[in-house]
Amino acid sequence: MMMLQFTDPTKLKTRKIVFEDVFAALDPCTLEQLKELSSKRRVIEETINETSSITEAIAREIYGGLTSQSEQDLHKLKQYLPLLENFIFHIDAISSNRQVMYWVSNLKIQWTTAIGGSLSFLNLMGPKYYQVGNIRFELGMILFLYGATLRDRAYEISTEALVQSATLFREAAGVYLYLSQEVLPSLQSIDAGKKPPESMSSVASVMSLICLAEAQVVAIKKAEERKATVGLLAKLHHGVTEFLSEATSILYSGSGEVRDVSPRLFGYISSFKCLHELRSQRYLAKSLQATGQAGVSIGILHEALNRAKEINPGEESWRLIIKEEIDIVSESLEKLERENEFVWHEKIPSVDELPLPQGSKIVNAIPYQPLRYERQLIFKI
Repeated sequence: MMMLQFTDPTKLKTRKIVFEDVFAALDPCTLEQLKELSSKRRVIEETINETSSITEAIAREIYGGLTSQSEQDLHKLKQYLPLLENFIFHIDAISSNRQVMYWVSNLKIQWTTAIGGSLSFLNLMGPKYYQVGNIRFELGMILFLYGATLRDRAYEISTEALVQSATLFREAAGVYLYLSQEVLPSLQSIDAGKKPPESMSSVASVMSLICLAEAQVVAIKKAEERKATVGLLAKLHHGVTEFLSEATSILYSGSGEVRDVSPRLFGYISSFKCLHELRSQRYLAKSLQATGQAGVSIGILHEALNRAKEINPGEESWRLIIKEEIDIVSESLEKLERENEFVWHEKIPSVDELPLPQGSKIVNAIPYQPLRYERQLIFKI
């Protein structure tokens, strides 16, 4: 069973930050920690900006034999995050000090967007950088990248390590949930046009729901391996569409926060939902056919195909996967219609008479637990 993929969220860019050039350390220990913070961030900067000169062989040696790019990237993020959390902890304690506010502003924290609506247009000046003078903007963008990288790794192993892949998607969902509830509300007062969609609580909520839908798809693969009944598979696929319906409701809620989201994100959600509506209806029809309800089965497959025709997948790989499913459903429908014509002679119910699909959601987010290195930082203020 093929699954759609959307890897845009990792395509972020950032500009260099040198913490020790901005914050005045009172002692050598604090200075060294600021330098370490800058060093760990620089590795991430070079990776996402594609400016690293390290060869693949050297990278494997540095990261303990890890050959996967996403695994190496996760390692880099895990090295930086506890240092950043500790830095924020100490900054929060003196955040009302004018000197500290000046320092934070002077870091010039800048990030691009990977899922912004402006990506739809040619930008001859290069990507737009958003600068926000709030240290939680840095934490929010790093955590967004961390969640996106967990998704990329989950995609990589989704055909060979189902349990681990589903776990990674659930971990990513937990990261985005933490972002939406604990980190990004502090940026809510900043005008939506002055920050990227990645720094908005509503977008993080959408990403969390997408990750749960993806985790459920992998769980369905496991259920298929265990020879689950067609009735159960119908409910599980519909459960995927329920997660995506929640995400769609947020995106179309009219909130100013999500007005600048890329059409590709909208397209991914609608294509993803379309695919699993088709699969859910196909299994539901098979289940009903087994109980002698051929007419209802035909009606369900007809409606599923009609709804699928309304979707125009924006990416070729998505289109091919959906077309394959449409072909399977069409073939099933033709066979059923022939059998009904010569054997059962059952009436085909109208759309209003068809049974409503029932969904079952069996995955949840794994809560993100931030890790902080407890190290003393003392500044000259």
